[in-house]
Amino acid sequence: MSGNGIPLPRIRSGDLPLEMAQAAMDAAVAYAISRALQVSIAVVDSGGHLLTFARVSGTPWHSIDLAIDKARTSASFALPSSTLADMVDSASERIRMNLMLRPDIIAMGGAFPLLLGDRLVGAIGVSGASEEEDMDCANAGREAIAQCVQPLESNVQEKACD
Repeated sequence: MSGNGIPLPRIRSGDLPLEMAQAAMDAAVAYAISRALQVSIAVVDSGGHLLTFARVSGTPWHSIDLAIDKARTSASFALPSSTLADMVDSASERIRMNLMLRPDIIAMGGAFPLLLGDRLVGAIGVSGASEEEDMDCANAGREAIAQCVQPLESNVQEKACD
């Protein structure tokens, strides 16, 4: 637990190779197109810096910043943005107010942290469709990262993503 606030995971951070960020993006875009979703998709590194971005034609422009901010929120807290939303819902009024007044924090579903083994390497955020569809699309990207790594005993080795 973080002081008297909400419990946060303790995860080491690392680098997200651009090839993996692109693999996550490609999978999320393919998912969105296959379901005719109009979404913006952002992949950030563990520091919240934008690595890749895509916007399906016709997606509302407000979704651009929302996707990026969802990804940054997920990377910052090392949690799915929907989990943070649930935690904020059950937190004290003071915590809710102060967290939600912070710029760039988006406490709604649509983003997942990206992990390589036990290392937080980034996050993927999606915005533009329903909250559930955003989460499904982001999850497609997260699953692509999982396919890029092969656990080998206690170490995680990266393999090339197709």
